[in-house]
This record gives sequence, C-alpha cells and structure tokens, in this order.
Amino acid sequence: MRLSHPFDLIFDKNSSILVLGTFPSVKSREQGFYYGHPQNRFWKVIADVTDAAPFPETISAKKQMLLANKKEIALGDVVQSCDIEGSGDNSIKNPTPTDLSKILNNASIESIFANGDKAYQLLIKYYGKILNQNIIKLPSTSPANAKYSLEQLIVAWGRIFDKSSFVILYLNN
Repeated sequence: MRLSHPFDLIFDKNSSILVLGTFPSVKSREQGFYYGHPQNRFWKVIADVTDAAPFPETISAKKQMLLANKKEIALGDVVQSCDIEGSGDNSIKNPTPTDLSKILNNASIESIFANGDKAYQLLIKYYGKILNQNIIKLPSTSPANAKYSLEQLIVAWGRIFDKSSFVILYLNN
C-alpha cells in the first residue's frame, strides 16, 4: 500500500545534528510521532545521551528534549512516501525521498546520522553526492536489531556529540 509520511521534520534554526530514520512504523503512524513502537529504543537512547530527566513521555516533551541541547538534534526520515507492508524497512518499495532542503537551508546542520543500515543506504543513494557533510551510520534502535543491547546503543549514539569519533563510527559500521 502506498503511504505518505504523516508528520513534519523536527528542527529549528539552531539544530546542528540531523538524525534520519527510514519511514515511520505502524505504531509510530498510529501515535502520530517518530519512534512510537514501545520496544524501539530511540527515545531511551536520546534521553540518556542528552542527560534528559525525567524520561519524556509526551510528544511535546520529546520535541523539547531534542531541541533543548547546546547541540540541538533535528529529526526526520529519509523516505517521504513509499509502498510498504507493515513496518519493516525491508518491505519499503518505490521510495520517494524526503525533501531535506527545508531543514538544510534553515538550520545549522553540521552532522548527519542515519539510524540503521536502510536509512544509511537510502541517504547515500539520494543525497550522497549533494551533501557536503559526512553521513554517519549508527546502529538501528529498532527492536529488530537484537545484536545491540541498550547499553551498546547508548555508547554508539553518545558519539553524535563527538566529532573526533566520526571516522571510527564510519569505519566500524
């Protein structure tokens, strides 16, 4: 079934870190916001690496957590529309990429991170030649990525604030 992305990119003019996933899961689409599946570890990881307390439960609290850091985190997905069955990245067919010009032209993006393999592959395919920034692949926070524990994800994702580790991250993924 052909679906269009149901929510906006999250950013403001001070956002310097851009994190992109692929396309919202069924649970995320039902909840109306990014990473809505209760088993997805994205919000736990971001809360830990940003030292957010208490853990954000509402959409507004999650947005505030992203944009309240000295290095604000922008959030979006690579795919604007696609044919998809269920939630799995492997079921994405005929993707239309998200127009990232809005965020790239109106924010202070210094670093771009892909949440998992498929997001990374699509970012390289659609934007690899036009982006001046390196695109860094991080391990997916999806519950399907059982290879990484929550603690391992927190260590890997904590590097989004450390430019010296970009080369290490790139080579290790």
